[in-house]
Amino acid sequence: MNLLIRADSSSSIGLGHIMRCLVLAQQYPNDMITFACQDLTGNIMDKIPYPVHILNSNDPQELLTLIQELGIETIIFDHYGIDETFEKQIKEQTAVGILSHDDSYQKHHCDILLNHNICADASRYDGLVPVHCELRCGSKYTLIRDEFKYEKVIPREKLYDIFISMGGADTSNITLEILKCINPSKRVCIATTTANAYLTQLLATTLENDSLEVHVNSNEIAKLLHQSSLAIITPSVMVHEVMFMEIPFIAIQTASNQSEMARYLHHNDFDVMDSFDPKTLREKLS
Repeated sequence: MNLLIRADSSSSIGLGHIMRCLVLAQQYPNDMITFACQDLTGNIMDKIPYPVHILNSNDPQELLTLIQELGIETIIFDHYGIDETFEKQIKEQTAVGILSHDDSYQKHHCDILLNHNICADASRYDGLVPVHCELRCGSKYTLIRDEFKYEKVIPREKLYDIFISMGGADTSNITLEILKCINPSKRVCIATTTANAYLTQLLATTLENDSLEVHVNSNEIAKLLHQSSLAIITPSVMVHEVMFMEIPFIAIQTASNQSEMARYLHHNDFDVMDSFDPKTLREKLS
């Protein structure tokens, strides 16, 4: 196929859409793949190992023109700013196949609906997608990066007491608040990226404590996680990777689109917080 992936990343919306699309792209090794992204502040387009076409806007007409120019056969949408109306316009004017990512049970006009979260419930899409739509929901379709599959079978010494990753952008700047709840003697590994608008402040904090390490744009997240005894993360796709690595974790919700996963974790008796609360976190850590 000639496949186009439409997704964005930035300091405000995070990096997750691009990251999971990169994992999905690996499922199409014999196809021609192009990404279409806006050049937003804090994006990670330079991390995409495929041709990237820069869009000036999220206007469907601009995307329609690109689809026609490239001769696209199938498009993958992973974008909260693209809704059923947008998808329908693309479908009606180009007849391309459409695969839509969804994790919040929204209406979509697509041929395939992918909700790869372990908490996904296919029955909740009744009336939200066309009758011909193929539903791919739940753990059978969960996207796990190859680096975790390779790392899991390698013996590792536990170098860190706690691994912290509150999303590549950490839009709520919660990492600094979490550090205040941790005993200064604990060995802590923090994973973040240059999309983090508070990175300078975070790095300055770690200079004051030798037991803290900040890994920026690391290509060894699986290894760092494997070397840690406990993870503090968001109830996002990171949960899949932490569970896969069988690392105990505390999940702290920082965005509304994490609520479905948070509910799933609550229901299955995992440690999850609906919002950050210093007292509750200290109790869980103790």
